[in-house]
Amino acid sequence: MAGGSDFCHALSQRILLGASVRGAPGSLGSGCSDLGERRLKRLVLLLWCAGLGACATPPVPAPPPGAFFHDELFSAPSQRVEATEVFALSDAMKHYVHVDIAHELHSAGLARGLIEELYRPDRLKLDYDSAATRNAAQAFDARKGNCLSLVIMTAAFARELGLQVTYQSVVIEETWSRSDDLLFLNTHVNLTLGRRSIDSGRSYDADSLTIDFLPAESKFGQHTRQISEDTIVAMYMNNRSAEALARQQIDEAYWWARGAIAQAPEFQSAYNTLGVVYLRHGDLQAAEQVLSALLERDPQDKKAMSNLVIALGKLGRTEESSALSERLAQMEPYPPYHFFWLGTAAMERGDLRAAKALFQKEVNRADYCSEFHFWLGVADLGLGDMEGARQQLSMAMENSATTTDHDLYAAKLQRLRSYGAH
Repeated sequence: MAGGSDFCHALSQRILLGASVRGAPGSLGSGCSDLGERRLKRLVLLLWCAGLGACATPPVPAPPPGAFFHDELFSAPSQRVEATEVFALSDAMKHYVHVDIAHELHSAGLARGLIEELYRPDRLKLDYDSAATRNAAQAFDARKGNCLSLVIMTAAFARELGLQVTYQSVVIEETWSRSDDLLFLNTHVNLTLGRRSIDSGRSYDADSLTIDFLPAESKFGQHTRQISEDTIVAMYMNNRSAEALARQQIDEAYWWARGAIAQAPEFQSAYNTLGVVYLRHGDLQAAEQVLSALLERDPQDKKAMSNLVIALGKLGRTEESSALSERLAQMEPYPPYHFFWLGTAAMERGDLRAAKALFQKEVNRADYCSEFHFWLGVADLGLGDMEGARQQLSMAMENSATTTDHDLYAAKLQRLRSYGAH
């Protein structure tokens, strides 16, 4: 098992270096004494991200959004934050829809023909990739995008053809992902294409078509709520803000969150993102203001509550912070990634059996998460269970949401198989 141990160490280093806490050592090897504090910070910095997903929170009256903006605290954005660019078609997109697939659109009908040309595996060959949120032109150029990017690109083409477009927020089971100390609640949107108004009464292209990028088995019995195009644009900007936060580009994150709120003041997730921006920037009073306002609008908002615990603690309001933390613990005794952090602590102690049991708990309640499968595989490998390690790495690869992660897990799996061959 000498080779296996080296392999386990290499995998651990790769993941841990990518999971360092801002301002903390770059691995979990700094010891266990401060693990609980670091784990708490990771758990409570929550963002609600569309595709990264969409918002399923019913609209509620919003306070004047300008009350929460502090432009003077941030450098000017390096790129324009413009709603008009979200759905804008590039010249290549216009050529594609009016020339490349014009015959197919005429033969199959506009809506059905468009969907077949965009999403049949033998046609444009678009891939799902959650690594970044792209506008319509960027998704077309890259030939890939997350749920929200693909909705935006499809809607842009449909609008160019004069088709009616309706957007839906889809209620799905909660799924979570993370980037360092940020947790993302991933939600979902889809869209429906209808006929053109000038086609009324004609026999072709008469049906509305709903396009959804979830697997078919995930869509049974799903509930939806119609949302506006302004909300879709706000979701796009909120995602861009969250992604900038993950890259530690705090100034950029501010302007995208600000743009999301200005675009759709009723979209609560953007206020939460803005609160996290202020936390990361050290503007504690501003963070407390926006997060407290969110909690007043929805006293059950666990995301705002979690982030407000941090803001109050940093402001020295320890009694308020502790009381809110206790309330949150009663609402959610085992928050997302709870057993994962305990598992990594067990790995630090060298207690692989305890680590395996804890990672297994996370897999049992969040089988979709590639990271949980990966770490369960690392624990299996450390315990000498080569077959279990291979199975978990295979599951990590199958559940990966980005091409980068997929390729990483595939390479590690191939390396593990090569060890087993010797």
